[in-house]
Amino acid sequence: MNKKLQAKLIFVLAVVVLMVFLFWPPGEKIQFGLDLKGGIHLVLQVVTDDAVDQETGQTALTLEEELRKKDIAVENVIKGEERIGHILIQNYDPEKTEELRDLLDNFSGEWNYTFTGTSVSLTMKAEAMSYFRDYAVRQSIETLWNRVDELGLSEPTIQRQGTGERIIVELPGVENPERVKNIIKTTAFLEWRLVRDGPAPDRETLLKEYNGEVPEGMEVLRGDPQNFSGMYYLVDRIAPVTGNDLRNARRSTDEWNNPAVSFTLKPDAAKRFGKFTEENINKPLSIVLDGRIQEVANIGERITDQGIIHGNFSIERAEDIALVLRAGALPATIKFLEERSIGPSLGADSIRKGLTSIIIALILILIFMLFYYRLAGLNAVGALILNIIILMGALAYFKAHLTLPGIAGIILTIGMAVDANVLVFERIREELAQGKSILSSIASGFSRAFRTILDANVTTIIAAIFLFQFGTGPIRGFAVTLIIGITASMFTAVFVSRLIFDLTHNKKKKRDKLSI
Repeated sequence: MNKKLQAKLIFVLAVVVLMVFLFWPPGEKIQFGLDLKGGIHLVLQVVTDDAVDQETGQTALTLEEELRKKDIAVENVIKGEERIGHILIQNYDPEKTEELRDLLDNFSGEWNYTFTGTSVSLTMKAEAMSYFRDYAVRQSIETLWNRVDELGLSEPTIQRQGTGERIIVELPGVENPERVKNIIKTTAFLEWRLVRDGPAPDRETLLKEYNGEVPEGMEVLRGDPQNFSGMYYLVDRIAPVTGNDLRNARRSTDEWNNPAVSFTLKPDAAKRFGKFTEENINKPLSIVLDGRIQEVANIGERITDQGIIHGNFSIERAEDIALVLRAGALPATIKFLEERSIGPSLGADSIRKGLTSIIIALILILIFMLFYYRLAGLNAVGALILNIIILMGALAYFKAHLTLPGIAGIILTIGMAVDANVLVFERIREELAQGKSILSSIASGFSRAFRTILDANVTTIIAAIFLFQFGTGPIRGFAVTLIIGITASMFTAVFVSRLIFDLTHNKKKKRDKLSI
């Protein structure tokens, strides 16, 4: 054996040893996807109107504060109810028109405004609205990642579906699915709202003195029946402080030693909240979580950066609320379009069937290759086994998830790897039929088939890259195994298979017959 062949053989053996080391034992080194390991699959829809509505409310508060600073008297600054992204300044002092116009110019980057009599209508610009919608989706993804990290789940998948408002969440190996689903589902949209009327046993009683109509700038909310009275309250639509202003939250106990949630506000929010509570001493303030009132209490003194949320909480419920608040409130409501739980027993059954499929495919290919190409078929089968070893090692190294579609990708890889060998063997047969020597036929067969093999594999890899880019978890698993498998098949079918021929038909052996 010459030194060149010896070096190639050592390289191939080193690759085999390395790949076996990377994935052995496979039960510990290979990560299984949701459909094999079991877990939760969710498709979420971000209601981005909420994010626009929240920004509108904050802008209305800022406007009200700036008008007060510049001594521009107005009757009211309210958030429009008929359409989102609308603010109405009612009955301003006409003598202050120029000052008001100068003030509104500072908001012109995101808002258009028009004067009508002694009122001003502000409408959020389309590009600003588009930005806040996109930001709501991106922030929701980040918040969900924070919550999952707090739970300590391994190898989750949280990704945006295309460029729209949907989010795919896949959590393999979840031990307590119900608790995790509740934490994921909880919007944790926390607000502090001033109470204008209530409590009342029902909505009709609450609005009786308002002729059954909700006053402008207000909203009817109900107390959480599980943690509060379940009564109805009339509250301000605009919240001076929200969950986005939280710096920290943790489970604690109240003065009666019952589970509660303590919170700390960010410095700018603490300053804003301090001013708000100072101006509304002895008025009732509600703490609203996901549209349900958790607590109503009178403002006894100026409150700045710290507080506590009471409720009929269990220890686990208080811990979960603190977790989602600490991880960050979702900037908008989440709708659940699809929810699927996969049990570990179903996953184990899928693994067994997948492995059976791979073994059957290998056996059938072994029989066919030996029958059709005789001893040369052993060359193809050896290269094929090495292909699978490299594929498993690469999956373990990159910590990629093996999914059920991924197993299908492995089976497809087996077929494509054999296809490459078939192309080479047929070329060699053609060369031998023309009367060329064995070594010349082998060299020409691999050389002439290489371009066809490269073209077919590269185009398939490009398609797999697009599948990985735009597909969800299982489809991405298929794309990953396909990309790795095809890359490995290029190495095994072209390099390793050629090496086997060279080792068995080198000049020193003087072979004059090729079994193919």
